[in-house]
Amino acid sequence: MIQKIESVQNESVKRACKLAVSAKFRQAEHAFFLEGARLCCDAAMSGVAVLQCFVTQAALDKESDRLAALLEKAKHTSLISDAVAQKLSQTQTPQGVFCVCAAEKRDMTVDPDGVYLALDHIQDPANLGAMIRTAEALGLSGAVLCGCCDIHNPKAQRAAMGSLLRMPMTETDDLASYLSRRMNSGMRVLATTPDASAPKLTDLHVYGGVIAVIGNEGNGVSEAVLSICEKVTIPMNGRAESLNASMAAAITMWELVRAR
Repeated sequence: MIQKIESVQNESVKRACKLAVSAKFRQAEHAFFLEGARLCCDAAMSGVAVLQCFVTQAALDKESDRLAALLEKAKHTSLISDAVAQKLSQTQTPQGVFCVCAAEKRDMTVDPDGVYLALDHIQDPANLGAMIRTAEALGLSGAVLCGCCDIHNPKAQRAAMGSLLRMPMTETDDLASYLSRRMNSGMRVLATTPDASAPKLTDLHVYGGVIAVIGNEGNGVSEAVLSICEKVTIPMNGRAESLNASMAAAITMWELVRAR
């Protein structure tokens, strides 16, 4: 049975709004918020537990076929007014489809011959989402996150276009130790650096398992991590001294996949 919600003061609506803006609340509730037909449907099709779906009549009329699987998998569904949709929306043009999903602990089995991305204290949600989207698009095996912004941040989810829901990943509090263990098992660990004297990324011959480390937007790869990595640089012939973190990650991942 579909519940109707017309008031922005409804408790379910207020909880969803809080999940959208508060990482601390998301962690406490073990839940997160998604907006948009594509993201919400991706969540349902990716096996994410959809605790509640909010949908407007206009969205149902427009995309009934697309939303069928989402509504079937959602534990609860609410038909909401346009006022509630505006309250829930984090975008300028809401589509009228929103979800609250269960946030489950993420972990992955590492393939010693796979290609992985390691993110060291990435703080911009849009950068994080773009990196994971690129990693999935290029066929990387998974991602390791340390000290990064919340992967359930709505901006990260929008930038990832569903990849954060699907990409195998794990989180660690000690990236240096994690990488050391992988190196001991035979994997190669690379870190990008602006040092022009470092070997060029484009000259590498890549074989076997490899992990590419991308550092914080302002400070780069932390010293503890950089000290154990094989350093490479992205050759640049222009006047710019550095690249945006997500662009550096995209170039690095592309080269690692191309060079295999």
